[in-house]
Amino acid sequence: MSRAFTVDDLNRLASEQRNPRTGDIDTLATTDLLARINDEDARVAAAVRLELPQIARAVDAAVAAFRQGGRLVYIGAGTSGRLGVLDASECPPTFSVPPAMVVGLIAGGETALRTAVEGAEDNARQGARDLQTANVTAADVVLGLTASGRTPYVIGALRYARSIGARTVALTCVPAPELAEHADISIAPEVGPEVLTGSTRMKSGTAQKMVLNMISTAAMIRIGKTYRNLMVDVAVSNEKLRARALGILCTVTGLPGDAAAQLLAEADDDVKTAIVMHTAELSADAARARLTAAGGVLRGALMTEPPA
Repeated sequence: MSRAFTVDDLNRLASEQRNPRTGDIDTLATTDLLARINDEDARVAAAVRLELPQIARAVDAAVAAFRQGGRLVYIGAGTSGRLGVLDASECPPTFSVPPAMVVGLIAGGETALRTAVEGAEDNARQGARDLQTANVTAADVVLGLTASGRTPYVIGALRYARSIGARTVALTCVPAPELAEHADISIAPEVGPEVLTGSTRMKSGTAQKMVLNMISTAAMIRIGKTYRNLMVDVAVSNEKLRARALGILCTVTGLPGDAAAQLLAEADDDVKTAIVMHTAELSADAARARLTAAGGVLRGALMTEPPA
């Protein structure tokens, strides 16, 4: 059990230090104030870049889990938890994956997405219970999100995940020795003091969002959910996504809009099927069979490369 967190502990966190570059921020004109925030934000990408080797390890772990039927499970509290839920919720419409493939859990449950649930982040046992409720197994990768690196809810979750043999990843914005004890992979971009002391929804939140974007996007690319830099597994679930699907189809095949729309309809709104139909001159059923044989990877299913 973690010891009680004290004022001294809090004051030692980088996110709780006063930023010497923003001490006068409340005296600035609006444009100057925004420039100061932007200057601090510019430091985030460099901090994330230093963590690329560890981020790559997390991507590879997620890819291995996906290929074996496992999941990527994000779990966090507050802003960190919301970012995990956001990234998970965007994977199905972007890559046409089942909602259960990337899962986001937050301390306090769905209520905490919109309203602070006081004390939820301090309950280490609940972190473990939430993973149990989500039926996490050794086939899954569990990524714990905590800007401070000391959130009991996340520590409890990673401790449980590791105890059942799941791969564990910690994403923090400070060195976090206690959390790292329970993580196979530790990602810790050090973004430094926040613009507003302790407001980790700012630089820390930006860093975490960047890393989550990298992990989910790179993992989906690695398992064949894209072709070139196009989201060919896009789910045609609304008019915007239909327009995107048609744009992708036109780009890859060179077809005009009307012909692409007809082809997409014949492929039951599946962009990859439509591309294989056109490129290999196959029926929809034959194109689907070829994609299945290629594990759903478009490059593997194409007999010839369409023009770039």
